[in-house]
Amino acid sequence: MGCRVSERRYPVKYKVVDGVRIPYHIREHQFPTPADNYTAPSDEVDKFEQAVYEIFFDARNILLSKHDDYGPTNIANAPGGALNGLRVRIHDKTARINNLIDSGKNAQHESLRDSFLDLMNYAAIALLVIDGDWPGVEPDDTEADCG
Repeated sequence: MGCRVSERRYPVKYKVVDGVRIPYHIREHQFPTPADNYTAPSDEVDKFEQAVYEIFFDARNILLSKHDDYGPTNIANAPGGALNGLRVRIHDKTARINNLIDSGKNAQHESLRDSFLDLMNYAAIALLVIDGDWPGVEPDDTEADCG
């Protein structure tokens, strides 16, 4: 017996920007792309903020590209359910990262940075599943909000 997804506490309205649904409560200027005319950082906080934007932008592009390659069914039809499939993927990725760091080996096929971006994207996919926004997964099909 598992837990079920709780209902959203508030309705989320979206706008589409460059083919991406963005919640209205998120201001557009919060999502600059590296190609945007972003002013030169004036202090460490601005440099940190720009670095965060660039990491999220990289993760977004990878997630959208892989979603085009794989489609939604690899998550939606995972054995044991979508969240279980994501849990397995996250476990495997974490084990790979731990092995590379603990052994001191150089990655042969995917950098540590790429592995951490994958973890970030798996977390994003899990949130999409929990929120009922992953294609082919109904909110009732997930076992989330067990707290």
